[in-house]
Amino acid sequence: MSIVEALARAEAHSPFLRRLMVLHPPIVALLEAGRIDDALAAARTAAGDAGNVAQALRIERQGVALALAIADLAGVQDLTATVTRLSDFADRALDIAIAAAIRERTPDAEPRGFAVIALGKHGSRELNYSSDIDPILIFDPETLPRRGREEPVEAAVRIGRRVTELLQTRDGDGYVFRVDLRLRPTPEATPIALPVEAAIGYYESSAVAWERAAFIRARAAAGDRALGASFLSAIRPFVWRRALDFGAVGEIRAMSHRIRDHHSKGQVFGPGYDLKRGRGGIREVEFFAQIHQLIHGGRDPALRVPATLDALAALAAAGRIDGREAQALAAAYRLYRDVEHRLQMVDDQQTHTLPRDPRAMETVAALDGSGDAAALVERLRPHVTRVGAIYDALEDEDAGELPQDPERLGETLTEAGFADCTPVVARIERWRSGTLRTLRSPAAREALEAVLPGLVQALGQAPDPAAAFNRLDDIVEKLPSAINLFRLLEARPGLAVQLGAILSHAPPLGQDLARRPDLLDGLIDASALDLPGTVDELAAAFRNGERGEDYEALLDRVRRQVSERRFALGVQLVTGAQDALDVARGYARVAEAALVVLADAAIATFAEAHGRVPGSAFAVLALGRLGGGVLTHASDLDLIYLHTGLDLQDSDGRKPLGPFHYYNRLAQRISAALSVPTASGPLYEIDTRLRPSGTQGPLCVSLDAFERYQRENAWTWEHMALCRARPVYGSDAAKGEIAAIVRRQLEAPRDVGKLLADARKMRADIARHKPPAGPMDVKLIDGGLVDLEFCLHVLQLRHRTGLDPDLGRAVRLLVGEGLLPLAVIGAHEILARLLITLRLVAPGGGEPPETARALVVGACRAESWEALLADYAAARRTIAECWREISA
Repeated sequence: MSIVEALARAEAHSPFLRRLMVLHPPIVALLEAGRIDDALAAARTAAGDAGNVAQALRIERQGVALALAIADLAGVQDLTATVTRLSDFADRALDIAIAAAIRERTPDAEPRGFAVIALGKHGSRELNYSSDIDPILIFDPETLPRRGREEPVEAAVRIGRRVTELLQTRDGDGYVFRVDLRLRPTPEATPIALPVEAAIGYYESSAVAWERAAFIRARAAAGDRALGASFLSAIRPFVWRRALDFGAVGEIRAMSHRIRDHHSKGQVFGPGYDLKRGRGGIREVEFFAQIHQLIHGGRDPALRVPATLDALAALAAAGRIDGREAQALAAAYRLYRDVEHRLQMVDDQQTHTLPRDPRAMETVAALDGSGDAAALVERLRPHVTRVGAIYDALEDEDAGELPQDPERLGETLTEAGFADCTPVVARIERWRSGTLRTLRSPAAREALEAVLPGLVQALGQAPDPAAAFNRLDDIVEKLPSAINLFRLLEARPGLAVQLGAILSHAPPLGQDLARRPDLLDGLIDASALDLPGTVDELAAAFRNGERGEDYEALLDRVRRQVSERRFALGVQLVTGAQDALDVARGYARVAEAALVVLADAAIATFAEAHGRVPGSAFAVLALGRLGGGVLTHASDLDLIYLHTGLDLQDSDGRKPLGPFHYYNRLAQRISAALSVPTASGPLYEIDTRLRPSGTQGPLCVSLDAFERYQRENAWTWEHMALCRARPVYGSDAAKGEIAAIVRRQLEAPRDVGKLLADARKMRADIARHKPPAGPMDVKLIDGGLVDLEFCLHVLQLRHRTGLDPDLGRAVRLLVGEGLLPLAVIGAHEILARLLITLRLVAPGGGEPPETARALVVGACRAESWEALLADYAAARRTIAECWREISA
């Protein structure tokens, strides 16, 4: 449609636009020539002849409304361009009004210390033709211009009132914007402008859930933008929480229900339908996006976008919502907003409702170019139906409350699968009584009642329901508040099933949850049961923090992320989502990535004070399980700290250190980064006893000293340890040099008699000083993993072949060389899978509980518990026989 046709439609069907066309012929002429930008500039020029600021803004608003309406009707600019330009005009009008209000009171003062935080569609730059603006006014008492003896609050309130007056007072030229200040904190009790620190304090301590959703679209829109940006930065943790608050999500849904109920007459589609508040309308598209942003945005900054269409696209790109649903919602939103604009263009009224009067509906359809009213309604109908269905799908089925009567409650528990329900009834009654500190608030007990039916059903399916419930009781008792845990389980019922498996089978994971219940948050994503990516991908994710983050904040954040990854890997193992060996490799990649990121950070902060040692660099050699690239949930990290370079100088920082002190203090810093507990708990135990001279030697040594020690002074057991050595940190050149040193030592000729004698003595010493803890101590038991490692390392050193730090690959290489029987491959896999699984299921070395045996059987790929025990015994016999032959 051409601009000429759009002008004709506007003149015929919009009294408001027809009047503006009469008032602004120059703008009409520019529009007829297709010069939209020039028409907008002319609107500003026309305002220049006004007698005062208020009149100038009203006249400019007329021209802006006319130019954008015609461009919109003609289809020469899309919805995004229209709403962005309307929002930009609102910013400009506010800036002008603030400057005028301050200048009237303090003529020589700069307009600073007073800021507008835009919320709603203004905040997301999505204003419509007749939108209110919903600002929060904040000020800085230290910099706000004010008159002598005037209190800052008094000055700010007067400035705010004047700004509001300039924008919304009507006269023959109309108005600029209606201003709604009711979204500020406790509007019935607070002044219209708030001191910035008081506002920050409110949002940190007292704000309610709907305000979090409102601040998704918040923006420093006018006035002192630096002040506004600082305020928004300060309250970012209130809006974007890492620990999910499904209570907030529930409150947003409840608000949607209240809107539906209040506007029930506008719910039925057809004449009188409310495009904004009706079921399947604009508000539900917005709420759908905001709910998912609140759930995921605390962990994914890419989702913190204010505009609805941008939010839907970001959520779909991140896999948080279905891509087809996102497209359907976006298409509906564009159509709704276009029709909403037509409704408002007719008479410049803030309306969102399809007219009931047939003639009025025909006018809107004609202005829109839809043909007639029936055609416009039919354009809208499928979108309203689709949006309503998508939004309704967010709601969970009402499971009803559990009985309050103990006898009926016991019957319900029995039906759910609890064999002995008496202690569980007692625990539920204790929860309901509010005697636990974590369940004293009515909101917490309300959340409890909402989740109990689904929780009981899920835990009733667990292999040991009573044990799972007991462990959950321990967790609830230790929480500062149980409300978020219960609301999370209510919002994601599938998590309760996983929780039952965790609490039934994996005491270490249960202990992790007792310390950090928010670890469950990470399981809501579909990717939670995927194996972690490469070390480089993990390191990139761990590095992705908040701008301006200090060292301690980085340590705490990385620990949280690592804990979440390790917890998710444990869940993958317990639920059978991944093979145990793949999980173990995942544990190792997470540990290596954490080491890389934390070492980088520690080195950077250390260098700020002490500089760097010229011609030298830090490196780390991993041994043991990390060296082999396969960790369990409980593994520590065996590390040797090294540095490159010879004849080194002092470091070049403002506090220089000699090379020895520099690298040993740096090594301590890195060990602390990896092991010292923070608010997020401990990370890894670090074992550096395999370094040259053990605990008697320096913590960090040069590559030259390391090679010399290994060549001249190392014991046989230290050479055996090198068989699983792998450089994990440092430059490519440093890692290559370290690998070459290790390779030279492992391939060096040696006294076979001494090797065998030393190995026999070491194995006997281990058996004497560290006997197996129980029949399932897969590592230390005769024929277990220690014996297998002795077999491999003796063969590797004796024959100088099969030199791979990964035990599985080393076994295959040695079998391929004819140095080990083929059966050792299967024996190693049985023992390795058992060790990885039992570290979670039965960490004490005894047999796992009978209820957990099916899990262990599945993880070890056996047919039954009896078959697994037979495989275990056969594997031990194979390894024991190999050790006897090799050590003879």
